[in-house]
Amino acid sequence: MSTILISGAGRGLGLELARQYAADGWRVIGTVRDKKDAPAGVEAHVADVTRPEQIQKVAKTLKGTALDVVFCNAGIIGKRGSALGSFDYASWEELLRVNVLGAAAVAEAFADHVAASKRKVIAMMSSRLGSIAESSGMTLPYATSKAALNMLVKGLAANLAGKQVIVVALSPGWVRTDMGGAGAQLGPEDSVAGLRKVIAGLKIEDSGRFISYDGTSIPW
Repeated sequence: MSTILISGAGRGLGLELARQYAADGWRVIGTVRDKKDAPAGVEAHVADVTRPEQIQKVAKTLKGTALDVVFCNAGIIGKRGSALGSFDYASWEELLRVNVLGAAAVAEAFADHVAASKRKVIAMMSSRLGSIAESSGMTLPYATSKAALNMLVKGLAANLAGKQVIVVALSPGWVRTDMGGAGAQLGPEDSVAGLRKVIAGLKIEDSGRFISYDGTSIPW
């Protein structure tokens, strides 16, 4: 049986990832911030990604467990304003703590668990808004957090190459979730189905890539 760990498995795309992988027969382990958010069929661990000691505690609990996929999914969008004069620096700092440092904490804690598995994949939930090449200035604080996350992916891909671990940044598209809003183009089911197809087809030479849910490459 293959095993996946998903951070932020209690809602949004994390919840749909957990649902689909569980339905496909995977062992699904998830982190949630509150036990009441634990989805059915998921081995839930209460941990906040902004508290590295909590993530390390989960890693110790799972010592000896090979994780085929670790999906660093937990994230927030923060305040949406991008106009000069409207920056909320406290919100921006929180975005970086959750979206970048939180993902780093998860990857660091579980890198050896992934290296011990057959599939050896660390996937990070990025966003097309994190593409520097395609930047339009929209949602600037969120976009900068995802651009930084993409750099984390490139660096981890280099650092873990010797262990044959594949590290990728994945964009889910514009999805109808609390974060994406009701006007988004994609349903969570279709986005996650695409992400799963991408993950299933990954090869070691894909490590360090920025890939859309539809399998196309996104420029950095």
